[in-house]
Amino acid sequence: MTLNNLFPLLGFFVVAFLSSCSPSKVIKNPEIETAKLVRAQKIAAEPRGDFYIGRRYYVDRMRFWGYLRRPGQPWTESALVIMNERVKSVPDRLPEIMEFEKEELGDDPTKLEKVKRFGYDHNYEYKVNGKFSGRKVYDPNSNLLLREFILSDYRLINPDPGWLFSPSEVYDYKVLPKNLGKSS
Repeated sequence: MTLNNLFPLLGFFVVAFLSSCSPSKVIKNPEIETAKLVRAQKIAAEPRGDFYIGRRYYVDRMRFWGYLRRPGQPWTESALVIMNERVKSVPDRLPEIMEFEKEELGDDPTKLEKVKRFGYDHNYEYKVNGKFSGRKVYDPNSNLLLREFILSDYRLINPDPGWLFSPSEVYDYKVLPKNLGKSS
């Protein structure tokens, strides 16, 4: 290989390297940062007590229930849980959309208005009573090992509390959440 043949190859590697570089400062959107600050202040002002704040997170065919956190804790400190219903059933303990119903109802229960099905309460926020069992439970559909929570009671706080982790998040009822919560 001659020196003349090496220059184009060297140029290719320099361009490839430089194009992979990113600026060291990330420009933050002021609206998103303001929304995060307002949410943090609202959470910090929550009354404390021996209960959890729960956010239902529905994903098609998955068996986890959603996220739980203590009052005053941010959602980033929450745990994705599977509910043990031996004491109390979850709010949406209803039939799932059956294959033969998909043409009439669609396959996203969060969009149903006339009939309620399992998952209709996606993103609802609840005051949740109960305790963690200390066990981890396997959800075969998501391939996740999650904390088990024994539900004893719940009360709806808000059916439309807005975003969970970020104002810019996009929900897809067929995709696992990016944030899988704290495991301990």
